[in-house]
Order: sequence, then structure tokens, then C-alpha cells
Amino acid sequence: MSVLKRTVVWFSCGSASAVAAKITLSEAGGAELAYCDTGSEHPDNVRFMRDVEGWLGVKVTVLKSDKYRDIWDVFHRRRFLNSPAGALCTVELKKIPRFRFQRPDDIQVFGYTVGEEARAARFRDANFDVEMQTPLIERGLTKADCHAVIREAGIKVPEMYRLGYVNNNCIGCVKGGAGYWNKIRRDFPEVFDRMAKQERELGATVLRKDGEPLYLDQLPKGMGRYSSEPPVFCGLLCESVIAK
Repeated sequence: MSVLKRTVVWFSCGSASAVAAKITLSEAGGAELAYCDTGSEHPDNVRFMRDVEGWLGVKVTVLKSDKYRDIWDVFHRRRFLNSPAGALCTVELKKIPRFRFQRPDDIQVFGYTVGEEARAARFRDANFDVEMQTPLIERGLTKADCHAVIREAGIKVPEMYRLGYVNNNCIGCVKGGAGYWNKIRRDFPEVFDRMAKQERELGATVLRKDGEPLYLDQLPKGMGRYSSEPPVFCGLLCESVIAK
């Protein structure tokens, strides 16, 4: 007797993954939604997740690290912020919980949008054993399209989008550039100050200037332009912004 494969939609508390879930549920007839909770994202994400659950009629399975409370716990205990290869916070808080949850024969659905084809291809190359689906790319949907779908459903998009952030990542991502961190300084000064102190404690920096470390407490307020910096991606494939 054949056994149906499980379909898992990786929900990120973002508009794109919510729309990918909507498409998958309507076409596959059923799927599980899984969310890797880092403990460091905007509290409005809880509201958004509940709204999406009501819209879809499906509960989201929340996955958490069994070792680390949040990104700050990872930084403190592992004595590490980031590197050109990525960040340990993503590994510990997203990748490892994902590996524990997934099954070898799962069909895994990701919310990559038009414009993110290269990211999807890199994930496929790095995870050749994963049966991966990207319904948004296949349907030509952009991130803006997904925001529109969410609004049409009567759901407010997550607060980080409303504040002007491109992606709904942790507040204070170690892969952000100078413009991103100056925006964090304006929007979340307590997070900026905490990261500045964390850098000094570890003797490490999230930014570099002309190849040299640049501590946040030395970051000029006018340096960088968030709107012109590469997007900060944090997901099951960790990517780092190297040119800062």
C-alpha cells in the first residue's frame, strides 16, 4: 500500500510564505506549516501568524531550539557573531530545528518569489536530496504581489514590513549592512545598543569598512543607505551580505 508523502510549507511569518501556503493547501489538499521561532523577531509576528492560521484554517507548528533561547543566547554562549559563510544563529535556531522536524521523503515548499530564483537554485544545489517546490516563482508572483494578496485577505502585513524592512527577519540581523544598522538605531535603539555592547564583549564586529572591523559604537549616523543595500536574507539557507 502506498503512503502519501507529507507536504511541509516552511512558514517564516512573512507574506510570501503565507501565500505559498495558501496555494499549496488549495492544490495539494493538505499540508503542514512549520515555523522556526528564533525568539528574536518582532512580537507582531505572533499576531500575523494567528491571522494567517485563521485565513488558512490550519495551525502552524512552531519549532524552537532546545539549546538556545534566542540570538543573544547564541552570541553569548558560542562567542561568535557572523562570517562571510553565514551566521551560527541561523544554524542553531533555524537549520537544526528544521533538520529535526523534516522527514527524508517530505515535499518541502518554500516562499521564494520572482527575483529570488538564484536563492532557490542555491538551496537546491546545497540540498539536492530535498524534494522542493517554489509555487510563487512558478506563478510569477513577486513579494509585492504577496503583500497585496495578504492585504486583500484583510490581514495587516507584519510590523517589520510596515516599518520599511524588506524582509521580516530578527530585529538586529548580524548580516545587515551599515544602512541597515543605522535604520535599526532609529527604529530599535535598544537593540542597536545591545549589539554594540555585544560586539565589544566579543571583540568582534558585524560590519567592516575598507576591510577593517567597524564597531557599531563607531558607526557614523549618516553611513550607508538601507534602500540600496542587498537584502538581508535569513532562512533555511543562511546567506550573508559580504559587501558592507
